[in-house]
Amino acid sequence: MYVTQGLHRHVQQRPHEVATVCAGRSRTHAESVDRIARLAAALRQLGITDGERAAILSLNSDRYHEFLGATLWAGGVLVPVNIRWSVPEIADSLAEVDARVLVVDDVFAACVDGIRAAHSGLRHVVHAGDGPTPDGMLAFEELVATHGPVEDARRGGADLAGVFYTGGTTGRSKGVMLSHGNLLTSSMGGLASVHFPPGLVGLHSAPMFHLAAFSNWVGATVVGGTQVMIPVFDPVAVLTAVQEHGVTDVLLVPTMIQLVVDHPRVDEFDLTSVRLVLYGASPVSDALLGRAMKALPNARFVQAYGMTELAPAATVLTPEDHEDPRHRRSVGRAAPHAEVRVVGPDDVELPRREVGEIVVRGGNVMLGYWDRPEETAEALRGGWMHTGDAGWMDDDGYLHLTDRLKDMIISGGENVYSVEVENVLAQHPAVATCAVIGVPDETWGERVHAVVVPAAGATVTLEQLHDFCADRLAGYKVPRSMETVDALPLSAAGKVLKRELREPYWAGQERSVH
Repeated sequence: MYVTQGLHRHVQQRPHEVATVCAGRSRTHAESVDRIARLAAALRQLGITDGERAAILSLNSDRYHEFLGATLWAGGVLVPVNIRWSVPEIADSLAEVDARVLVVDDVFAACVDGIRAAHSGLRHVVHAGDGPTPDGMLAFEELVATHGPVEDARRGGADLAGVFYTGGTTGRSKGVMLSHGNLLTSSMGGLASVHFPPGLVGLHSAPMFHLAAFSNWVGATVVGGTQVMIPVFDPVAVLTAVQEHGVTDVLLVPTMIQLVVDHPRVDEFDLTSVRLVLYGASPVSDALLGRAMKALPNARFVQAYGMTELAPAATVLTPEDHEDPRHRRSVGRAAPHAEVRVVGPDDVELPRREVGEIVVRGGNVMLGYWDRPEETAEALRGGWMHTGDAGWMDDDGYLHLTDRLKDMIISGGENVYSVEVENVLAQHPAVATCAVIGVPDETWGERVHAVVVPAAGATVTLEQLHDFCADRLAGYKVPRSMETVDALPLSAAGKVLKRELREPYWAGQERSVH
């Protein structure tokens, strides 16, 4: 199979139905695929054939959708660029994969001179904005208008489809190589786990360079429906798009859910069209889930756990699972396309309820890291993707995350899993969001430290949180210090960047345990 396969089917079966909506523009499947085939012709002329890399640095848009389809249609390899990176980081990644073409929108056109200076191999820059095309760039719309459609290259199976950079939560980002088969295996597994009725109207509010949002795009190419794009996440923009376009399906990380359902204007909007909310990056607290269900009365909730290396999903917590409070704190069970185990340091599977490293095997597992054979071999040893996440599995096969292995706190010789403490803190009414880290302590080696974003209008003290946690956790797990912040640093996936929180405390020190 190949990722563009669904595009052919939708032109055949529903050519006049709306495929994309963005910035006042609406295009049918027939119109969208015609533009994709024309842009593919232009990309081939620019050298994007047979596995050559083309990158995009842009906010969400219908042109982003067309670039994704056209690059694969041309036979090329996608490189979606993290819009939050600095110019040196962008240039490094483009040089690493030797990207020949870069597409930018109005927002990022100003970065091009710096990128070109650092990456001499960049042959062409295409401007995909609505403003005038800057000197030295090619106009996206002109390329579409001046080229006739070409046949789909139909690269598929084990052929490389894209290089997707990791979020860098534990260090420098790595380029993850995913094949057409990887992406479609994960997509099909997700579709098999959750029923998607006809009439899908999906909203892209999470950044499309991130694999979770990209995988939603892949799913939409499989099932059809309408894709609505807004440039960046904004609570009011999400609420407006849902009401105006009858959005049925939306991907949101828990932080986004909280910002939407707790927005002071939420009651002004008709949100009854939403029937599915897909979330990941972290569990949703029962309190937030309750508020979300009230704001979105017709929505079912689905959680997926995974990572870029897994294209991206490995487990699914279905809508039915959400109805059972025993399962809501888990990340679900292995999706149909994946095997999931919890293993010890010797890679032997552990008994149920024993904490170890989560490993995954299946057709969704990456081909490897770009130009990093040693790291690839280490991650994929024994044929299993070693996630670096710690967790345990219950007797019914539900997987429970405890921490990143590198984030585990060792205080006085005891292991403290920060997720367990965070889940308790999140139940406190004065806590909007939080993160727990280990910081240096003369007596304990590391002490449990809470970083808290207070709920709107609330104040919170260490004494309050200490007393609250002491009733619910063993003494050594209770936070011994805390700080309040306006917001937590997040990766593009919505995961908390704990290394940034730890850095001020550990600067100049070796991390050690007592």
